[in-house]
Amino acid sequence: MTTGGYGSWILPVLVLVVVVPVAAAAYWQLWVLTAIPIGFLFGFFLQKGDLCGTSAFSEVLSARDGSKVFGLWIAILTAMCGFAVLDLAGLVTLNPKPLIFVNYLVGGVLFGTGMVLAGGCVSGCLYKAATGNLNSIAALLAMPIGIALVEYGPLHGWHTGSKAIRVANPDGSSVTLASLTGLPFWSIATFLAAGTIVIVAVRRSRRGAPKASAPARPWPAWLFRSWRPWQAGLAIGLLSALAYLSSASSGRNYPLGVTHGVLHAELLLIEEDLNHVYQKAPKAVQSSSPAPAREAPAKPAGKKVVWWLVLLILSLMAGSFSSARLSGQARLLPKPPGQVLWAILGGLLVGTGAAIATGCIIGNILSGWALMSVGTILFGVVVVLANWLTTWLYLMGADRSAWSAGS
Repeated sequence: MTTGGYGSWILPVLVLVVVVPVAAAAYWQLWVLTAIPIGFLFGFFLQKGDLCGTSAFSEVLSARDGSKVFGLWIAILTAMCGFAVLDLAGLVTLNPKPLIFVNYLVGGVLFGTGMVLAGGCVSGCLYKAATGNLNSIAALLAMPIGIALVEYGPLHGWHTGSKAIRVANPDGSSVTLASLTGLPFWSIATFLAAGTIVIVAVRRSRRGAPKASAPARPWPAWLFRSWRPWQAGLAIGLLSALAYLSSASSGRNYPLGVTHGVLHAELLLIEEDLNHVYQKAPKAVQSSSPAPAREAPAKPAGKKVVWWLVLLILSLMAGSFSSARLSGQARLLPKPPGQVLWAILGGLLVGTGAAIATGCIIGNILSGWALMSVGTILFGVVVVLANWLTTWLYLMGADRSAWSAGS
């Protein structure tokens, strides 16, 4: 494919969604606008590597292929190293999630099961829906319902109570690999990065000399082809560090996450009385003279909408569509009615499970593991096991002869 035709529009689009928002954010000091280029590039990278958590875990069992899991690990590891640099530079305050083990166990089972039925996790359905996958569109429409059941519906009381059951360090902080080992965050990140590099180098040396590479193509060629999962993972990991800076500057001290962005986008359509969050709360100004007694400020009414998350998911879908359009993969993919119905149920389970667990593959595994949260590591293990069981029953069990031949 040449760089004409499909690709003639990509430079203006990049200027519009990357350069303009960053310039506007710097001019008005409204850093929430930087979520637009972050989301666009995130969706672009996800689609290029087809890096969906559902297929990454399922293909280990169904196709004996761990390349996407490795790509996800590269994303986690790169993000972890990026967070270590930001932490050492004092640019962010690391904010790992607490060990709310009941939520991670229950939410992980629902999420891991639902993601197989839906054909994608939250981020997977976002980027696949943008390229025309009918199952992902159906699942994505059901996800906010599942999230709302937990955040505002009949499961809210139980959810609030279960979050109070937590394991913490003696000082009340979240349990992490750093707190368990007593080692600095940066040293663990360095050790894991070095260990991964050594393992990859040893495995490559055992495979012998690499095959001759294809002739070099013009530099824009990478825009028009799919990427290897590890390449997409590396790009996403680097982007995660920038996302942490962008998010922390916008009133949300956490890296990439998409679950509540889906819910908040729906709230903008159906609710009027909302509490909009788009920048850091101003610091209280201290005075040497005693201040007169005042009444406590009223708590903002309405359900919270974090605009950083909303802009992230909307631009994520735009980035995914742009990537697929460049590769000629943006087209409606009809699915059998039975699959669509299962996808709707899967989307409902994914939304419910993600809300109970306070995150999904992106918020809990990519960002959570990169922050070394032990709670999110537990969530990841449960999700993988539930994914494999559902893959075996729903996907591989649907064609026993093919499964037997493959094994």
